[in-house]
Amino acid sequence: MSTLFCCLPLGIVAIIHAAKVDGLYRSGDYSSAQEAADNAKKYAQYGLIVGLIVGVIYFFIGMAGSM
Repeated sequence: MSTLFCCLPLGIVAIIHAAKVDGLYRSGDYSSAQEAADNAKKYAQYGLIVGLIVGVIYFFIGMAGSM
């Protein structure tokens, strides 16, 4: 959702890290799989935060423009 609605670049990075998790887990590298999952979560959250900040800025610019 972060990729589609908030911040595309950070969302893509999150997807890349998430795609690594299954392969690492199946190969038995559990610590690397957990690290990749944590990175995916971190980038998805960063994307959400950036998207919200940009949305708020656009809102205030729109409000200022209508005055």
